[in-house]
Amino acid sequence: MTITFYGIPNCDTVKKARKWLNARDAEYEFHDYKKQGADAEKLARWSDTVGWEKLLNKRGTTFRKLPDADKADIDQAKAVALMAANPSMIKRPVVEHAGGLLVGFDEVEWGAQL
Repeated sequence: MTITFYGIPNCDTVKKARKWLNARDAEYEFHDYKKQGADAEKLARWSDTVGWEKLLNKRGTTFRKLPDADKADIDQAKAVALMAANPSMIKRPVVEHAGGLLVGFDEVEWGAQL
């Protein structure tokens, strides 16, 4: 099974998820948003699959520091543009695998799908 793991290395949730995968000897490719950026087309596809509301991390400091005008009237196109410009706003981790897409780390869900 091909797994692509998207995240930021110093994120605590990403660290937990990587530890979980490593403990199961899962092979995966890691995509570091800080070094490799975030692709707007991929973000749009993910948004179509799981909804932009699930992908956009509104609880993080990057989102909270945005001007009010940027936080107002968010739709999918605006959310994708914000996440592409500021990958820290993408909920982490995101995992693409043969069976679909996982957003966030939930051991039970990951165990069932991976």
